[in-house]
Amino acid sequence: MAVRPDADRFGFPGDDPGHGGDDGRRSGREGGNGRDPERARAAAVIAEKVRGARPVEIPGRLCAAAVRLLPVIGASVSLRSDGLPVRIGASSDKASYLAELQATIGDGPCVTASEAGAPVLACDLTGGRDLQRWPVFAHQAAELGIGAMYSVPLGNGVVCVGTLDLYRETPGPLTERQLWTARLMAGVITVALMALPREENGPRGERWLSGLATDHDAIYQAIGMTMAQLGIDAHEALARLRARAFAHGLTVLEVARDVVARRRRFDGEGFGEGGAGC
Repeated sequence: MAVRPDADRFGFPGDDPGHGGDDGRRSGREGGNGRDPERARAAAVIAEKVRGARPVEIPGRLCAAAVRLLPVIGASVSLRSDGLPVRIGASSDKASYLAELQATIGDGPCVTASEAGAPVLACDLTGGRDLQRWPVFAHQAAELGIGAMYSVPLGNGVVCVGTLDLYRETPGPLTERQLWTARLMAGVITVALMALPREENGPRGERWLSGLATDHDAIYQAIGMTMAQLGIDAHEALARLRARAFAHGLTVLEVARDVVARRRRFDGEGFGEGGAGC
């Protein structure tokens, strides 16, 4: 099922984060805050990116729209799930990996923003407070050429359901207008996740959203298998998966797939061809 190229159907948030509702929209139309040209450009870019897209493609397409509208080189969308961000869309392989990296180490601006339900602007991952706050993620992000990251919550202001994460090569803050655009994109993505139609991804006709998180089902399967192998709880099992991933330079998703495929075990019986120990 294709999506109509009508950006208004996603619903835009108020023209200014501090001026919501009809008053904010009225002031934009009257030129009071100058947001209308930005709204028009954002609407045009979003409509272009989602034209002809199937529902399961929408998160990735909207990430691409965010990259087009903002001074960033990548964007990803992750849902909040028991302390483990679940990536459901990204603009590039690098953005996808950065999202998976935060899920692997259980830390980073994405995780912090999801827990706080507020924007987290890591303006300099190469030094200072941001490097001290997320040392592991900051070091690895910097090695990939990322100097700043901005995480904006998805939700209604009361409940945070995930984050839109933006990655930039050079350190530096977003301007007020750029932050407004980032919030607008987060609002559009939130509405899209809630309002887009169903699509049959499988024989049982699951909601289209379930198809985006299929890969991450392996993580929960691996947690269960590790619990059974070691007689530990889910929290400890996830910690073991994360530690193994970090030690081998892998993502937690890659390790989970190996566990589910019985190429890795945590009970001393080894894994993979040749029986290398885990």
